[in-house]
Amino acid sequence: MIGNLGEPIALCMRIIRTIVQILILYIFYYMGVFIVEMTNLPLPPSIVGLLLLVGCLQLKWIKVEYIQDGAGFLIGFMTLFFIPPMLGIIDYPELLSIKGTILISAVFISTLFTIFFTGIISQKIGMKEMARKEKGERGEDAFESNHLHH
Repeated sequence: MIGNLGEPIALCMRIIRTIVQILILYIFYYMGVFIVEMTNLPLPPSIVGLLLLVGCLQLKWIKVEYIQDGAGFLIGFMTLFFIPPMLGIIDYPELLSIKGTILISAVFISTLFTIFFTGIISQKIGMKEMARKEKGERGEDAFESNHLHH
């Protein structure tokens, strides 16, 4: 009658893991807030927190797997964060003037550059991940073959 409980338990574990990973990302954000408040840096706290996260990832203090699902979840809802600026354009028709057109063009061009460079960086990270996995698989195969011949 009870059936297979494995799937609901796996789903609950995935949800909990995603929530914990989002909390880790929030910790980095609030570390950025703390640093900006203490040092009066002229940078947004989110950027400082992101730089801290990138540093920890580069130093391998935090593995990508610790934040991957949470970051993917947040990126999935990123388009919702762009709705308020679009509504702001409707409230401020002067943005459709020459100065507004220049501003919108600058935002559009910078967005294209961001997408372009994010794509390049993502490809490089993906290639590194594939190379690391292939190296790990070859390393295991070499270990097994050495183990079998002795």
